[in-house]
Amino acid sequence: MSELFDIYDETLTHIGVKPREAVHRDGDWHQVFHCWVIGRDPDGAAFVVLQKRALDRDYAGKIDISAAGHLEAGESVSDGVREIEEELGLNVAFEDLTALGIRIGATKIGDFIDRQFCHVFFYECDRALASYRYQHEEIQGLVKLPIAAGLRLFTGEAAAVTVKAVGLGSDTIDLTRDDFIHSLDNYVLKTLILARRYFAGETQLWI
Repeated sequence: MSELFDIYDETLTHIGVKPREAVHRDGDWHQVFHCWVIGRDPDGAAFVVLQKRALDRDYAGKIDISAAGHLEAGESVSDGVREIEEELGLNVAFEDLTALGIRIGATKIGDFIDRQFCHVFFYECDRALASYRYQHEEIQGLVKLPIAAGLRLFTGEAAAVTVKAVGLGSDTIDLTRDDFIHSLDNYVLKTLILARRYFAGETQLWI
């Protein structure tokens, strides 16, 4: 049975419920949960954990947010924490997340139309990359992107960066901007800037 999503107009006013396939066919606005897992190495260097999507999923083979998923019909934003446990094996309380607000996302790939209200959060976690129990059905592997290296990559100072990886056939892989899901609003860059500000002790953070 197909998942059912609540759908909305452009003002986030609820207007109905539809199956997942119909939502992406018709380009209906729906809600999703995004969690960026960030941390520090023992030397203090800040990083973000990212996933490489499976080849049979939407945005196949692309580097993506640490954990993300759709909110199903009737769910609240706090229910989105299940995605962190399902995808990464982390049991996280909603109260432990840092809210970054709502991002408006819109993408069209062929007949696939994705219009999202994205509830965005940070979760701070310093555990080793190899200790994650990630969901192999949806995720090829994980990478640890240093915040400083990511900023160089997405500001054009570097064409590629080498990052630590698990599940991808090597302990390290090279990443370019083309390896990430494209967004017109420079979503990854904005999130990396917010992560740098978070670790600098700032509390007024908003996507």
